[in-house]
Amino acid sequence: MHVQEWLETIPAASIYLLVGVVIGLESLGIPLPGEIVLVSSALLASQHGDIDPYILGACASAGAIIGDSIGYAIGRRGGRPLLAWLAGKFPKHFGEAQISMAERSFEKWGMWAVFFGRFVALLRIFAGPLAGVLRMPYWKFLIANVLGGILWAGGTTAVIYSVGVVAEAWLKRFSWLGLVLAVLTGLISMLVLKNRAKKAAEQSESPRAATAQAAAEPDAVRAAD
Repeated sequence: MHVQEWLETIPAASIYLLVGVVIGLESLGIPLPGEIVLVSSALLASQHGDIDPYILGACASAGAIIGDSIGYAIGRRGGRPLLAWLAGKFPKHFGEAQISMAERSFEKWGMWAVFFGRFVALLRIFAGPLAGVLRMPYWKFLIANVLGGILWAGGTTAVIYSVGVVAEAWLKRFSWLGLVLAVLTGLISMLVLKNRAKKAAEQSESPRAATAQAAAEPDAVRAAD
């Protein structure tokens, strides 16, 4: 049984709650399939009148904004030790390479990293906690968080719902394709980000190695003398 089939077995109110909680936890920093749950719920809403797409989009937006805000507060309070703890719990998502890539994105783009990070699977998990760790001013974070959360959650719901309404008969027969596309998109984005993270880590290590070598040379000269 895939996600959409399971969602069909629970009441609409539970779907609203599930979407909000899963997206909220993902935004807080816990690796969960928030995007897949949202896409599946929006497809289901297009086929069943019991699920209101406006309420669904509102719950998804609220989950995204609240989860990111809690993640920001935890990151600001926990600081660097929090990232080390997360790396121990979720090494594939919070490894040194991933954190290095995310930090470089934040240093380069600032609040835009929070806004656009909402649309990228890995950065969606990092955005809130890392913004807090890096002490981004809260008002900047809040603006990017609210706008990004509403545009991502509301926009995803609206687009998937509209497609479902227009092609209801087709989607009813091949609804699994939406999930497959969502999963493939997520995997591709994760692979791209992982590759960039590795390159970022290598670039950050190069200056350190050069500095260490430069510091070691005078010692070697003195030893030779």
